[in-house]
Amino acid sequence: VVGIAKMGDTRTVGRIGVKTLGWFMLASLLSLTLGLVMVHLMQPGVGLSLSLPDDTASSGVVASAISLKDFVTHAIPKSVVEAMATNEILQIVVFSLFFGLAAAALGDAAKPVVMLMASGAEIMLKVTGYVMNFAPFAVFGAIAAMVAKEGLGILATYGTFMAQFYLALGCLWLLLIAMGSLFIRRRMLTLLALIREPILLAFSTASSEAAYPKTLDRLEKFGCDKRIASFVLPMGYSFNLDGSMMYCTFAVMFIAQAYGIELSMAQQITMLLLLMVTSKGMAGVPRASLVVIAATLNQFQIPEAGILLLLGIDHFLDMGRSATNVLGNAIAASVVAKSEDSLGETAPLGEVDTAKA
Repeated sequence: VVGIAKMGDTRTVGRIGVKTLGWFMLASLLSLTLGLVMVHLMQPGVGLSLSLPDDTASSGVVASAISLKDFVTHAIPKSVVEAMATNEILQIVVFSLFFGLAAAALGDAAKPVVMLMASGAEIMLKVTGYVMNFAPFAVFGAIAAMVAKEGLGILATYGTFMAQFYLALGCLWLLLIAMGSLFIRRRMLTLLALIREPILLAFSTASSEAAYPKTLDRLEKFGCDKRIASFVLPMGYSFNLDGSMMYCTFAVMFIAQAYGIELSMAQQITMLLLLMVTSKGMAGVPRASLVVIAATLNQFQIPEAGILLLLGIDHFLDMGRSATNVLGNAIAASVVAKSEDSLGETAPLGEVDTAKA
């Protein structure tokens, strides 16, 4: 809300919004396509030395396919309070867009509310920072619980699949960095150095949301206009989950390969278009990627029980997905800021911290 309100006129908001969504759609399409290409090249599901789950076995993941109509109706909140209470990120973003536009249109009359929200945002970011100080304990607990439940053998069993998926993620990183370098040139290396900490935080906690305050702070230090960064990043958490989207095509095709199911080229293109919609409608859902995958499997008569092959290692895969999501959103914010001539010089970390103090 604050980011939009401080931009001023609606034409500026509209122009930046179109650029942002255009970048998101391009990155989404490339992420999904790369996942499809890599899974065909590496064939992780072929010759799998694991007993396949029975077709009728329950994965425990509720599959809820989303049509275009469902996506549109799901995006509009019945009540913003309900949306916040149930962590519906997409609905919160939509409400915030309208609220911010209204605040921008009112100008001076809305300034007290905008200032209050700006202060509230700063406080909440600081609170989140305090909570994340305990992240190492939480990460230790999560990993310990996973190992205790599945045993260390799960890592050896799925070692090849995990290595192949992380290789695919590495290719996606190179692609995203190359795309960003077309716009911000050599400063891409500076950006990568600055966002190293939020990327590591997202990787260790398996949560890109946990890294939001640190990512926003580092983008400011990079020289990205805070108005643009605070507009692009929240939208990115609904529309630009590059790592999660690549995993969706990779996982669906892996399960199809494991069961020996051949999908035609037409079906695979349909799957890409379907995932372009469903991956946007599941923001904020716990283990959202698995929900989207379950819905996609149902659409193509692939046994949903195949998800059981991934449940044991999903946490370890989610770590890489989350880190990739942070990278993609940081690059998106920087590119949009550059296109608006709002990308200033990088501030030395010490100077900025002293100025804030």
